[in-house]
Amino acid sequence: MIDGARSFAVAPGATVRRLVESRAFNLTVTAVIVVNAVTLGLETWPAAMAAAGPLLLAIDTAALWVFTIEIALKLWVYRGGFFRQGWNLFDFAIVAIAWLPSAGPLSVLRALRIVRVLRLISVIPQMRAVVGALFRALPGMGSILAVLLLVFYVAAVMATKLFGGDFPEWFGSIGASMYSLFQIMTLESWSMGIVRPVMERYPEAWAFFVPFIVVTTFTVLNLFIALIVNSMQTLQARADENLRAEAEIAHDERALLLERIDALTGEVRDLRRSLAKG
Repeated sequence: MIDGARSFAVAPGATVRRLVESRAFNLTVTAVIVVNAVTLGLETWPAAMAAAGPLLLAIDTAALWVFTIEIALKLWVYRGGFFRQGWNLFDFAIVAIAWLPSAGPLSVLRALRIVRVLRLISVIPQMRAVVGALFRALPGMGSILAVLLLVFYVAAVMATKLFGGDFPEWFGSIGASMYSLFQIMTLESWSMGIVRPVMERYPEAWAFFVPFIVVTTFTVLNLFIALIVNSMQTLQARADENLRAEAEIAHDERALLLERIDALTGEVRDLRRSLAKG
């Protein structure tokens, strides 16, 4: 009687776990996120709000309830283990922000409702892999960033001393020089906007700006891309290794099962022969 009661108590939890981990459930949540992203965008369009404002708000509220029920189901299934996974904490924080009151000192955070769209990252494995690769590349990126900041500081001091007297709006201080150099690094209006006016007064200024662009734009920034690509390749290689290991385990289990079936078949055959002789 006790065993029956225990099995009855465990069954609902197992059913909910299968539901939460099912592909259909994840696809439904993904579809709701996409629909909610569209409605949140339409809420910024006055014509759409005038035509279907109440409907858009109702869809937004319904989507929030769907996300809340999803989080509640996962909390019930995983208990304390829910908070041991970073993606679960990410989802929980986004849904909690959406429940902030629309009035009062925290009302400004209601604008963060759009971050619910970022939940696509947590529900789509390919996006999770990209973000995971980015985080794995952070230690190496920190070293490159330190080198880039050092180059910026040296170049800013030089630019301030060389061009600050005649172009104070661009190079009048180290802060202004670093901002101007950042614009040059991004190649945003760097030639006609900054460098050529400087070269009209200092024809040899190209000897400063061209090496700076080569070092920062074409070298250091490409190192960031190389790190991220290398991290993604490493992540993909690990995933391939895991798949091969799982395939080998499945093959070994299948071979063992076939051996047991053959052994059982032989025992049944011997038993029939014994019965026939008897």
